[in-house]
Amino acid sequence: MPTIKEILQTMDYGPALETTKEAQAWLDGHERRFGLFIDNAWSDAGETFATTNPADGVELAQVTQATNDDVERAVAAARRAQPGWVALGGHGRAKIMYALSRLLQKHARLFAVLETLDNGKTIRETRDADLPLVARHFYYHAGWAQLQAEEFADYRAVGVVGQIVPWNFPLLMLAWKIAPALAAGNTVVFKPAEYTPLTALLFAELCQRAGVPAGVVNIVTGDGRVGEAIVNHPGIDKIAFTGSTEVGRLIRKSTAGSGKKLSLELGGKSPFIVFDDADLDAAVEGLVDSIWFNQGQVCCAGSRLLVQESVYERFIKKVKARMETLRVGSPLDKSNDIGALVDPVQQQRIHGLVESARAEGCEVWQPAGELSTTGSWYLPTLITGASTSAAVAQAEIFGPVLVAMSFRTPAEAVQLANNTVYGLAACVWSESISLALDVVPQIKAGVVWINTANQFDAACGFGGYKESGYGREGGKEGMYEYLTPLSEDARPAAPVFAAKGAAKGPMKAADADSPFAIDRTAKLYIGGKQARPDGAYSRAINGANGAFLADIGEGSRKDIRNAVEAAHKAAGWAKATAHNRAQVLYYIAENLAIRADEFAARIAQQTGSTDAAREVAASIERLFYWAAWADKYDGQAHQPPMHGITVALNEPVGVIGIVCPNENPLLGFISLVAPALALGNRVVAVPSEQHPLSAIDLYQVLDTSDLPGGALNIVTGSADELARTLASHGEIDAVWRHDGSLDGCAEVERLSSETLKRTWTGGAKGRDWFDPKQAGGRVVLQHASQVKNVWIPYGV
Repeated sequence: MPTIKEILQTMDYGPALETTKEAQAWLDGHERRFGLFIDNAWSDAGETFATTNPADGVELAQVTQATNDDVERAVAAARRAQPGWVALGGHGRAKIMYALSRLLQKHARLFAVLETLDNGKTIRETRDADLPLVARHFYYHAGWAQLQAEEFADYRAVGVVGQIVPWNFPLLMLAWKIAPALAAGNTVVFKPAEYTPLTALLFAELCQRAGVPAGVVNIVTGDGRVGEAIVNHPGIDKIAFTGSTEVGRLIRKSTAGSGKKLSLELGGKSPFIVFDDADLDAAVEGLVDSIWFNQGQVCCAGSRLLVQESVYERFIKKVKARMETLRVGSPLDKSNDIGALVDPVQQQRIHGLVESARAEGCEVWQPAGELSTTGSWYLPTLITGASTSAAVAQAEIFGPVLVAMSFRTPAEAVQLANNTVYGLAACVWSESISLALDVVPQIKAGVVWINTANQFDAACGFGGYKESGYGREGGKEGMYEYLTPLSEDARPAAPVFAAKGAAKGPMKAADADSPFAIDRTAKLYIGGKQARPDGAYSRAINGANGAFLADIGEGSRKDIRNAVEAAHKAAGWAKATAHNRAQVLYYIAENLAIRADEFAARIAQQTGSTDAAREVAASIERLFYWAAWADKYDGQAHQPPMHGITVALNEPVGVIGIVCPNENPLLGFISLVAPALALGNRVVAVPSEQHPLSAIDLYQVLDTSDLPGGALNIVTGSADELARTLASHGEIDAVWRHDGSLDGCAEVERLSSETLKRTWTGGAKGRDWFDPKQAGGRVVLQHASQVKNVWIPYGV
């Protein structure tokens, strides 16, 4: 009896081409020449560039290269329109967004064909995957617009948003960006990718027909110079970028210190993990959807196949057999599986990486097949025998190339999965839900699919960890990216500290008086123990009246390294139950209360405050507040249109470096450190540079409160120098700086770009640490956590 493979090989597929008549007519109607869409009007085409069909290289149209003046006009139009768009109200915005979704559905075929012509992806993908999800995003976010006054009562729109998207999902990325921005009351300046601008320009026409007010949506086309102009424009309040990690770093550097809100969805090298008890045939089909969907030009593509050793050979054999049935050809043919790459440049890059693997001794396997001599094509490719450090195992190839390796145990699978600078997505295949749900929390990725792949929905957040960026798109967490808490508008100016009185004394050697003197310098707190500073230097701290109070250790780069190492050793704190973490915070509050008078006296000595007892009382209450939140900041269970649920888990960020404020030295310290600890993070804290003794006096409180060593480490010294070290350290996951230093905050943001760590900075403003709205609430919880969306299908 012939096998399925043999039957398929004997079948003769006839062409099933989708007509391009409507799309060609639309292009002809514009004389294949497009201007910019600014303030609800089309400009004349100026300097132009060609956009071509990747399948055959034929020019589709000429599109305008926007200038800096064009970006200026677009931002000005968006700024003028924004107050009116907000004033329209949630219901008014919802009606217009609903009209957009209906128009997208009505013209779905035109959009799908145009997308296929411009991008090279198959018509099956644009028609059956992209367009339904595009419409879904506008429907879903129309609902958030309607509910905004109720669900986001303490927030306002950010303002004018600059949005920059890549070429792999041109229209879908537009929907992911524009829909939540409009729902929240923002106006947008949107830049489509240079390679794929056409569906964005068609969408602009829908905006006119749907009644989107002038200036609310502005679309400017062009190359990277246009994106750079948007990023650097002072009139833009937020940048939302999807693209490469390299460009994401540049954007982070460019926006440092500007006050712009920033969300980055960047590259990935996602693991596809197959355990030996998995349904192997189902896993093969999931793998096809994961790595060969959209020619592998997907940031979350499962490009690293990890298979348990006992089934590795059998699974690889099944994968090769399935690859032989994949059809590569005209994207407009509804029977084809793989279309064209977006551009010859991308084809050459993929070819170069594959050949480097071959040169390193890897086995490179491709199914037999002939490719068209015109256009940009690449056969589905399987690489085996690569080391974990090989370029193809670490670099984002962004093409139809799969790198496979084996593992023995679940622990090894997790180790291999996390052996990457990226953390965007992962797939786990196992018939044991217990095994799958044990592995999922250990994988450092923002999205994990169990026994499925590449599932997306507007109600479920999407975004990464580590160098895959930060911020979320979709779901309620995606809405927060386009909103600003009203409490931020009420923040005071940063307090100015005079040199007299509270100024620090000169740096000196710890034992300078005598070689036999006892060092009574207040030490650092690292790994649950007091530690002398590595450089053996101290500085004098004077009180409000100028009198000497104490010597403190002068922390250095080495001390920060020691503190970070201790924090990583305290990983058990992240695994402790939320109830246990809450208990510890309550214990700290209890022990602080016993010594309240002592701490109040110390605050008064340092700052001259006549209200020091109030600060101590507020600090105790703040500890209770965050202890209360520790076991109540639950995730959510979404019900997307699939047979299953998506669980959004709030996970700790990791190790957070915190530079504390100078004002309210105890309350400010506790208001930042306590929420980070409550959610399972480990902390390296730099207390008030002016008034550090309140934090130092906490050592004994911490020692008697069951806080594990290394969960909280305290390094005193120069805020600028220590913040610089924290922001540059590769093993720090986030840095918070709230000491009112504008230049210092900008430096933290700039230095953080190297590893794309998250930042939360106060800029040149202070904060009313007594006000629970400015020093508490979900805003702080969101900074202290990251969301992992876990897709769990039923009955598969």
